[in-house]
Amino acid sequence: MTLFDGIAARLVDTGRLSVNVLERAGDDPATVAEQTVVLVHGSVASSLFWQEIMQDLPSDLRVLAVDLRGFGGTEHSPIDATRGVRDFSDDLHATLQTLGLDAVHLVGWALGGAVVLQYALDHPVLSLTLQAPLSPYGFGGTRRDGSLVSENGAGTGAGAANPDFVQRLTARDATDDAPTSPRSVFRSSYVSSDYRSEHEDVWVEAMLSTSTAGGNYPGDARTVATWPGFAPGTTGVLNAIAPTHLDLSAIVDIADKPPVLWIHGTADAVVSDTSFSDVHHLGALGVVPGWPGADAAPAQPMVSQTRDVLADYAAAGGAVTELAVEDAGHAVHLERPAQFRRALLEHIGYVGRPADPAPPTEAIILRSAD
Repeated sequence: MTLFDGIAARLVDTGRLSVNVLERAGDDPATVAEQTVVLVHGSVASSLFWQEIMQDLPSDLRVLAVDLRGFGGTEHSPIDATRGVRDFSDDLHATLQTLGLDAVHLVGWALGGAVVLQYALDHPVLSLTLQAPLSPYGFGGTRRDGSLVSENGAGTGAGAANPDFVQRLTARDATDDAPTSPRSVFRSSYVSSDYRSEHEDVWVEAMLSTSTAGGNYPGDARTVATWPGFAPGTTGVLNAIAPTHLDLSAIVDIADKPPVLWIHGTADAVVSDTSFSDVHHLGALGVVPGWPGADAAPAQPMVSQTRDVLADYAAAGGAVTELAVEDAGHAVHLERPAQFRRALLEHIGYVGRPADPAPPTEAIILRSAD
């Protein structure tokens, strides 16, 4: 595990499983909850992806990054996908309880966004920051209102994973020899085309920490008659986020609504109204043969669904801030770290928001005698 300066890792035995946690060497465990931030990574990733942001946040905050089960240094226990992402959120709760933490500021990226939303459905939180979160209705196979395109969830879940990509994860392939190599997938899907980093090897290392053992990534699939011929199984990461198992839209109805910051890049290839990871959209492009048309298999309007649910959340009394970052991809915190950092610090109340509109500027001229 490649750790940056000032970042340390430790295993926390929660009683559910052993969880790997990154923390900053100088952080005070006695820091109040109002100044504690917990970062949750996305799928095919790990806490290593948060290290630059951890280094850059103010030193009087306590900042932790947690590996989800089956990723990074956390135990690779099977995932019960019929519970949606509750295995992940229950693990997170157990970890924070073991660390003596109650309500804190939660930041979730992609899959992590779904995890922290589920957490907020079950436990108090101070604030939610959602970076490129999955749609509240899961990944793929739903119409704008969240209704299932097919009752069996055809075209979603583990069957959508590219087998060669999974094999290369298993083989810990760090090359860019093929479009399905994890490094190539990072460049084409995680970030925009102009992103460059001296830490790319670390990001690929994080991806390669993904467990492909049974019950982890991607999970099992069922054969069905509905196009494209597969539907979600009952175990694994991709089935946990399938729309047959995951619906987080009840966040609108919780009584105590934490403020929500939604950050997403306009060039995101993964979470989009035209996602290149959505089998229905790939069918429309001719990549997956036999597409039955937009009425029978429309692309999932992921960003529009999130905007709709958060609008309902705001109408029900919650505070929502949307930050759409132009030309950024799936990982705004890597591509636009200063913008991400500023938005997060404003959101948790660490710094004030700039006045909008800005107050008028006055020039005051004093005589030298004054």
